[in-house]
Amino acid sequence: MTATIDSPSAERSTDLLTGVLLGGNFRREHGFWQRLISTEPFRRRPDRRTAEERLALAYERLRVLNECLDSGARLAADPRALAALHEWLGPVDPALTTVAGIHYNLFLGSLLDHGGDGHRDLSDFLRLRRIGTFLCTEVAHGNDAAAVETTAEYDRERDGFVLRTPHAGAQKFMPNTSPAGGPKTGLVAARLLVDGADHGVFLFLVPLTDAEQALPGVRVRTLPTRTGSPVDHCLTSFDRVFVGRAALLDGDHGRIGADGEFSSALDNRRRRFLASIGRVTSGKISMTACAVGCARATLAVAVRYGGHRYISGPRGSNRVPVIAHRSHHGPLASAMATVFAMSLLHRRALDRWERGERREEADRLVAVAKGWITWQARSVIVESRERCGAQALLEHNGMSELLTGVEGAITAEGDNLAIHAKAAAEMLFAAAPAGPGPCPGGGPGDLDDPGFLGGLLAELERIWFGRARERIGLAPHGDPLARWNAASGPALRGVEAHAQRQAAEAYAEAVAALPEGPARDRLGELQRLFALDRIARNAGDLLAAGLLTADQVKCLPDRVEELIATVAAHLPELVESFALPPQLLADWPIAGADYVDAYDDPGAFWQTDGGREAARGER
Repeated sequence: MTATIDSPSAERSTDLLTGVLLGGNFRREHGFWQRLISTEPFRRRPDRRTAEERLALAYERLRVLNECLDSGARLAADPRALAALHEWLGPVDPALTTVAGIHYNLFLGSLLDHGGDGHRDLSDFLRLRRIGTFLCTEVAHGNDAAAVETTAEYDRERDGFVLRTPHAGAQKFMPNTSPAGGPKTGLVAARLLVDGADHGVFLFLVPLTDAEQALPGVRVRTLPTRTGSPVDHCLTSFDRVFVGRAALLDGDHGRIGADGEFSSALDNRRRRFLASIGRVTSGKISMTACAVGCARATLAVAVRYGGHRYISGPRGSNRVPVIAHRSHHGPLASAMATVFAMSLLHRRALDRWERGERREEADRLVAVAKGWITWQARSVIVESRERCGAQALLEHNGMSELLTGVEGAITAEGDNLAIHAKAAAEMLFAAAPAGPGPCPGGGPGDLDDPGFLGGLLAELERIWFGRARERIGLAPHGDPLARWNAASGPALRGVEAHAQRQAAEAYAEAVAALPEGPARDRLGELQRLFALDRIARNAGDLLAAGLLTADQVKCLPDRVEELIATVAAHLPELVESFALPPQLLADWPIAGADYVDAYDDPGAFWQTDGGREAARGER
């Protein structure tokens, strides 16, 4: 069921949809990465490798990648390029994506943001003579990283800082700090102490290992194996490690003057911490991009496999592809609508954040999008894996590795639930009061009208935040935790509805930007399927609010089914719009019509002349 595009109009339709997914400048923004993952160093290798060999391969590929760049600093300074790196490398090698994201975004990016292109020599890191890593969270401090307990005490006599890990809970948790891949240097988040005064958490540049072992005073212990792609996650601690004055990543948020005194333009220690770790926001965008890329890849494989996996037809009729069944193509059609929504929301969040307008709202949209998109990616990957049966559990078919990879993205750069809870608390009181329904003129709207459907999704956001405000008002005053616990359930549903509304608005803008024709038709069908699917899940709430009629609620399943049938007919064409390199798909056996060849046995009897003749006779 692989689509063959012959006519110029069909090719243009696919290109237009690719532009919707990847942006109008997709060839310039994504072309380098598409070509890179098509080259031999990034092709899938035989799977009979140990975890150590796979980790070594990830770092080997990091060096190849670095050699292909015109400038590692330019990559680190470009959020779009960083996002594209994650979008394309994610499906190829999750371990490589992890170490590359840490080196270029969290490490190099932080150095550049804090004047690293001036008084610091970055040549070792740009040429990968030393690999950069990032040490922020601790065993006892994850989402509350502002409370880390590693200390960096200013030593006036030596004009530098002494790093110390006071107890087991303050060990740095999960950074890739082993000597694997080469010597490592880290940015360490530590509490700056000057004459006993705590000035908050700052980043310090600290050499960690040489090519063989940890440096004196630095203790590195490998953590238990993490399920999925191998990364050298470690516990790291410091026993009075001295670094010079230049190790502090200073700036307006805080510095030590020539007189040894601390000064800061920010009087709030939390704001100083957030200024220090500003790269975590672009990290959220990168996690989102990685999840989008992995979801697209697994969905593409599931659609292709479903088209060439044949099963017996009803009552012994001719064999049919498994994707011909509604039970099979229905979930994939819904997943396709979700994947387009994920891609559109990702690009909307990236665009708004890059423009730098209304920074607080843009940062919140990035956080909300990261949580919603990575959760959706897990659902899409699980669905795609199930549609491919037992073969998708095998590592050589790629999906199992991506499933565990997206679990990492759900937790990295802020656990999804924690960042959604933060967004919910902010939006709970910032949300506009409930306004008129999607049809203020009276009368029910039309379920075929995307504008009406978008209005219903906006009303769901109002409904859930309205309930949250009601519940917090009923909770006892003077107990902030009890008040939040009362409101958190519906408030979190409000954040989910907010993400869905943002995705629906991005859909509407993308449809409006396309010219009349097949591409616009396909995108409009996906837009309506996405919206109707979400509305159907909340039909009772919309009915109770008078925003849907009983007849409309009854009609919803039929409308969804009609759209599923329409979208399913175009699944191969939609997969083509993902612009996945053929080399990538060729390395996943079940993505090809000849997938059985991957399991052929060269020593089996059917390889003999007699066996082949017998097989022909049976056919």
